[in-house]
Amino acid sequence: MARVFSGIQPTGEVHLGNYLGAVRRWVASQHTDEAIHCIVDLHAITIPKDPAELRAKTLEVTQVLVAAGLDPEVCTLFAQSQVAEHAELGWIMECTAAVGELRRMTQFKDKSDTAGFVSAALLTYPALQAADILLYDTEKVPVGDDQRQHIELARDLAVRFNRRFGDTFVIPAHAIPPVAARVMDLQAPERKMSKSLDSPQGTVLVLDDPKVIERKFTRAVTDSEAEVRYDPEAKPGVSNLLSILAAATDGDPVALAERYTRYGPLKADAAEAVIELLRPLQARFAELAADPTQTNGILALGADKARKTAGATMARVRDRLGLPAV
Repeated sequence: MARVFSGIQPTGEVHLGNYLGAVRRWVASQHTDEAIHCIVDLHAITIPKDPAELRAKTLEVTQVLVAAGLDPEVCTLFAQSQVAEHAELGWIMECTAAVGELRRMTQFKDKSDTAGFVSAALLTYPALQAADILLYDTEKVPVGDDQRQHIELARDLAVRFNRRFGDTFVIPAHAIPPVAARVMDLQAPERKMSKSLDSPQGTVLVLDDPKVIERKFTRAVTDSEAEVRYDPEAKPGVSNLLSILAAATDGDPVALAERYTRYGPLKADAAEAVIELLRPLQARFAELAADPTQTNGILALGADKARKTAGATMARVRDRLGLPAV
């Protein structure tokens, strides 16, 4: 079993793209990999957050992941801020990284151009991300191409530290996730569905009421043609509906297209399939949301498991650096 680390921010809302593209894969792989899932709340505060909202969102994301099928007894599920070693190793990774390396990160360039307040942590964010990964002797980090640069930095920092101070960190590998559904915005099918909710009618949330889901699919953008076929380049809206239907029913979008001659029935069937797919998740979420103490217990259990590995890693790091043991 490979040790695999994944992180998710407690910001925005978990949407259908997150679920079909990542969370379902996490649920399946927890039984074949040694899976560590971290709610990265320290990363979330690189941009100012309302404390009550951050607290609530951390619980909500945890509840969604458990409702989706992550088993706290099988995987390790915890909040980043509950394991102090993340912040400690984050500082050491800042001391290992060069300013030029951090400035080259494309996400820093993108966010600093649009943020009204640019915190120092927005620049050093990748150093903390490297610490998140290296703390757990992570072997694989399954992320998309948009995060590849950050994983490469984590590898570079691990190699640099090992050369300076001796063998300390496992060098993680960037793993391309297995092919999963690429879920696009229902109103702007040329772009991916997003947690930012810039397009509320184009984003299907996993906690949306079934009637809301039905309405969003009914209003989904298609095109002026009448032919139903899977052609993402020429027919992005129709192809997106077929992709979603295929992912929700374990079907094939090309084969599914042959069943339809009109867009209306396709929209209706895609909505129904998504509603049925999310029904058990929403039911389990309601149970968890009714008793927040259960979720706090899940996070505490995960943090206890995480600290055992993180503490051992930090003991090695402190010894290599010449820092006193704690």
